[in-house]
Amino acid sequence: MDWDLLWLDINVATLDPARTAAYGAIEDAAVAIKDGKIAWVGPRSELPEFDPFSLPIQRGDGNWLTPGLIDCHTHLLFGGSRANEFEQRLHGASYQQIAEAGGGILSTVQATRKADEEQLFQHGRIRLNALLREGVTTVEIKSGYGLELATEQRMLEVARHLGRLHPLEIHTTYLGAHALPAEFKDDANGYIDSVINSQLPLLADAGLMDAVDVFCETIGFDLAQTERIFQAAQRHNLPVKLHAEQLSNLGGSQLAARYRALSVDHIECLDEAGVAALADAGTVAVLLPGAFYFLRETRKPPIELLRQYGIPMAVASDYNPGSSPLCSTLLMLNMSCTLFNLTPEEALAGVTRHAARALGQQHRLGQITVGMDADLVQWAIRHPAELAWQYGTAPAVEVMKAGKFITHR
Repeated sequence: MDWDLLWLDINVATLDPARTAAYGAIEDAAVAIKDGKIAWVGPRSELPEFDPFSLPIQRGDGNWLTPGLIDCHTHLLFGGSRANEFEQRLHGASYQQIAEAGGGILSTVQATRKADEEQLFQHGRIRLNALLREGVTTVEIKSGYGLELATEQRMLEVARHLGRLHPLEIHTTYLGAHALPAEFKDDANGYIDSVINSQLPLLADAGLMDAVDVFCETIGFDLAQTERIFQAAQRHNLPVKLHAEQLSNLGGSQLAARYRALSVDHIECLDEAGVAALADAGTVAVLLPGAFYFLRETRKPPIELLRQYGIPMAVASDYNPGSSPLCSTLLMLNMSCTLFNLTPEEALAGVTRHAARALGQQHRLGQITVGMDADLVQWAIRHPAELAWQYGTAPAVEVMKAGKFITHR
């Protein structure tokens, strides 16, 4: 066969919903790769005859192969530290109280504006390396810690630079409407004007963003302001995402659904009307258990409603300095099960198939099926549930991106 590489002695969690077995599993499987794509996958017993001397064979020693993991919601680039706010919360201050007192996002904005490209790049590289060691092959990076053109542009340029030089695939999201900067205190609409008329057009024309996000919340931006940004994104042919229903229910998810958003993220306060709207739009619900854990929240996302309506549930780290300084996608697998009651299979689908959909990449990422990119991770486990069951054992043996090994034993 005219293949570039063949995996044998491997079990495969394909995450293919067309397969009836849990995890889309194929035990004693074979996977063939050609030109960076999956060319064949199935039981070893059904593999067409081939000359074993005609192509490289990769043996999995009875381990498991999954799609490369995808972290579809991170704030990975920032300056400074928020450890002092961590201490404040331990003494009883809430996330909202800290933000209203001038801390929170705005403190990171000050530090990020002072950080140059090299600092942001080196910090980003270290964090991406940590994710790579856990089997992550694709990461979304948001801006939103500049809140003015120069720093927003610097963040997105560094993210693009990381995407060119680091083996992980990077998707960039413009989050200029993350908070109200000090320069526009008491003038939220004036800042939205700046986002729409200055920041977004220039950054879009420079090709620096793959999507546009907004923090729609009582301490963020209201529905009317959010919709103005969505409309501006549409004019630039950019898909939208939304931080929605984290602290209150403003109806942001229904607004996002009207604009066919890729995803709505957080959603602890989402109601049934919002869930129904997501179902009609095909929008992904992104669960962020790290923020729920770190902020010691008590209201959980409506998991059972999401199941009833068939909403795809992605899981992501929300890695950021204030509410989820947890740079670990594997930890999110465990947290989504222990905190949100997902099954291990739902959690793994959340960082593969559904996370790919949250980035608009479901046609090429997140499953081990013919035609998909050969983004693969070999794990030294005996069952896929082990990935959610325990944390800290680093069982990733090999990581492959588009058919090429980017880590190797």
